[in-house]
Amino acid sequence: MDKHKSADERIRVGITHGDINGIGYEVILKTLEDNRMLELFTPVIYGHSRVASFHKKNLNAAEPNLNLVKDASQAHPKRCNIINCTENDLQLDLGKSTPIAGEAAFLALEMAVNDLKNDLIDVLVTAPINKQNIQSARFDFPGHTEYLSERFGGEEPLMLMVWNQLRVGTVTGHIPLEKVAEKINTDLIVKKLHILNRSLIQDFGILKPKIAVLGLNPHAGDGGLLGSEENTVIVPAMKRARKDADILSFGPYPADGFFGSGSWKKYDAVLAMYHDQGLAPFKSLAFDAGVNFTAGLSCVRSSPAHGTAYDLAGKNMASEEAFRQAIYLAIDVVRNRRQQAGLEANKLPKSAIPN
Repeated sequence: MDKHKSADERIRVGITHGDINGIGYEVILKTLEDNRMLELFTPVIYGHSRVASFHKKNLNAAEPNLNLVKDASQAHPKRCNIINCTENDLQLDLGKSTPIAGEAAFLALEMAVNDLKNDLIDVLVTAPINKQNIQSARFDFPGHTEYLSERFGGEEPLMLMVWNQLRVGTVTGHIPLEKVAEKINTDLIVKKLHILNRSLIQDFGILKPKIAVLGLNPHAGDGGLLGSEENTVIVPAMKRARKDADILSFGPYPADGFFGSGSWKKYDAVLAMYHDQGLAPFKSLAFDAGVNFTAGLSCVRSSPAHGTAYDLAGKNMASEEAFRQAIYLAIDVVRNRRQQAGLEANKLPKSAIPN
């Protein structure tokens, strides 16, 4: 991917349709029906034109006017472009998980990622998938995050949930709760602190981030009474990250009162130990507008923080706000990266600086 484009160059946003029986197309179409969005970026939907037309008719929507193209290189810069990722007709079963929907979600994701790697699009915004029906010999991953990590050379990712100034990352991702304690170790926490700190600087433009770290055990171990990992694993990791890269981390804090008390507002990001510890309070605060951003990758990928919402499929009741914010965030991140790349490219070599 070309990292040396100017920050204001028109951004091509690849959008995968996700599970066709969920609310993916509804939130995509609702987001793009406002023509002013086309002033910000060029959308390229990876999906199926007939499925999109069905959902558009179901919404009784006049916009957006979809422009069918063979591939991303043909995308019109000021139209809502869509690519058919399969020539087969797709059977819809709204509100249900089906193998057809899983296969369609994978084909769209695969094509979009190939185009992202080949610089035909600049960022990837994914509509929700069903993590069960998408499983196959070609997709044996817990979710988007792990798949993207493998496709981009095994880069270490960090799932970062974003809503306004609230940013919550997790040390462990989509793993069973019973495996969290054995997975947590000092090296892993240090690695995640480095990824989070780097993303806050590179992707969000925060020069000296302050990171709050949550404990693993209730009451952050209560001085060792309820667990020792805070003292034996988490604190040493924080000290090492500070020594190695001057990363400013604070805590570990008890997770139960941290969000409700508003303590998160004092920090640029929060690092939770496991999925639900971070995502349950995050979604309580930001369910309709939260964004899932994959930090740590060379590519830019975001997604709404919600799932397929089968119970809302086809009812014209889903809010598009989280999907809209996912697009805005992806655009902001790629602009920040381009700006930094431009600054680095314009730096004079030391040999050219006069004594």
